[in-house]
Amino acid sequence: MASASFPARVAGAPDSAQADAARDGLAIQGARNRLNASLGSKRFYTRDWDLSGLPAYVPARPVSGTIRMWGNDAVTNGMLGQYWTAGFRKFQPGVKLDFDLKSSALALPGLIAGGADIGIGRHAMFMELLGYERLYNCDPLEVTALNGAYDALGWSPGYVIVVNRGNPIERIRVGQLDGIFGAERNGGWIGTTWHPEFARGPEKNLRTWGQLGLPGEWRDRPIHPYAMNLEYNPTVDFSRLVLQGSGKWNEALRQYSQYARPDGTLALGAQELVKDIAHDPDGIGISCVSYLIPGTKALALAATDSGPYIAPTLSSFQDRSYFLHGECYFYLKRERGRPLDPAVREFVRYVLSREGQAAVVRDGKFLPMPADAVREELRKLE
Repeated sequence: MASASFPARVAGAPDSAQADAARDGLAIQGARNRLNASLGSKRFYTRDWDLSGLPAYVPARPVSGTIRMWGNDAVTNGMLGQYWTAGFRKFQPGVKLDFDLKSSALALPGLIAGGADIGIGRHAMFMELLGYERLYNCDPLEVTALNGAYDALGWSPGYVIVVNRGNPIERIRVGQLDGIFGAERNGGWIGTTWHPEFARGPEKNLRTWGQLGLPGEWRDRPIHPYAMNLEYNPTVDFSRLVLQGSGKWNEALRQYSQYARPDGTLALGAQELVKDIAHDPDGIGISCVSYLIPGTKALALAATDSGPYIAPTLSSFQDRSYFLHGECYFYLKRERGRPLDPAVREFVRYVLSREGQAAVVRDGKFLPMPADAVREELRKLE
């Protein structure tokens, strides 16, 4: 088999002395905050989505009190939190919404520590779920309340599979992505439960383009996989969705991380890897639509071996037909034998209503939920 030798680094990284300083976590945090603040007033999407299939909010009962929310700062970096506050109070004037949103990393810890009634953010990770289970002897209630963005960075955008434009491949299946980015395994995780039935052998590893059906000169060319650092949410998400939670990756994986440039701006690993794929005909990576550049392209994706193949578009992200669309979750405190807090239940019903999703459209960063997905999420509250 051909050696998976990557080309020399070609794009964007500082020299080694700068890299050590610029990758300091607090420097990166400052650069991230400045970037998000600059985008907060921008309305990325002005499309008038049809929300007629969503239920209008009708209060099940009057409620009162304060609902404390910890987690994803994207909700308040724009105007969405204010729109929800004003809209919900028209129906439930006795409720105060308290948004204390710094990071998705605080969503589950807020619930566990008792500081939050709703945790907002990315999908919960293993140790967060384990902590909740140890305390309450059950899982939190997970509700998908927001569609992630298409290309609005910082608002849970979905992922695309990027290759060099010179590569003849145009589409790929999720099972093939497992073969490319993953490795043999003896099981995988769903939440905190280990599933040995997710095992697969090394014969399903895909390490050359010929194994994906490319003929001629491409047959023996090595596949060069690119991804974000394994500590970052995009790769954790990809492992959960594609590698069946195994955490075992292709031994040749090239990883990218963020760094702060000397001018204080944020360099994004997902953007840097796309720049490198533009110079590597054998490269394939996990990134976002907004980072595509001349010399690269995104592949159509099929969730199953029988298809269909879905191109990554604004519409396929919103209607969730594209497998790697983005999501933002609400985590609610649930204890065995006890009902959900009535005020929390009413607010989540409002967020999933026509009025709540109209606020999402007005803010123009997250995408509104489609009606079929809303019905599924509302059933979780019953």
